[in-house]
Amino acid sequence: MIVVAAAVLREAPGAAVLLTRRLEGAHLAGLWEFPGGKVEAGEDPEQTVVRECLEEIALEVEVVEILEVAWHSFREKDVLLLFYDCRLRGGALTHLGVADSAWVMPGSLPDYDLPPPDQRLVRKLIAGR
Repeated sequence: MIVVAAAVLREAPGAAVLLTRRLEGAHLAGLWEFPGGKVEAGEDPEQTVVRECLEEIALEVEVVEILEVAWHSFREKDVLLLFYDCRLRGGALTHLGVADSAWVMPGSLPDYDLPPPDQRLVRKLIAGR
């Protein structure tokens, strides 16, 4: 099983959230997702969120709290996803390890092709949580 930690970046509940698009050649290439990545051995998931945001989009973030936990069995692997509410602390959005990015209002999230385990979080964000 792989553990993935992802950031839900927004100014406040109900505000636009940041999505990033996966690079070609990556697992789930071309899909949109909340920025984050695989938790490395010995790494705390909150540290993963901070590291991945710096590495992939050059943003400094602060983890506030966990928002959602999801599990999904893909053909190739099982994934446990930890979604964290985060605040932007600095940096300038730069596509270092992503194909694209977009700030999306919660009601428009269904218009983006997101991986299946993200759907419960999407419903929660649309509901204003």
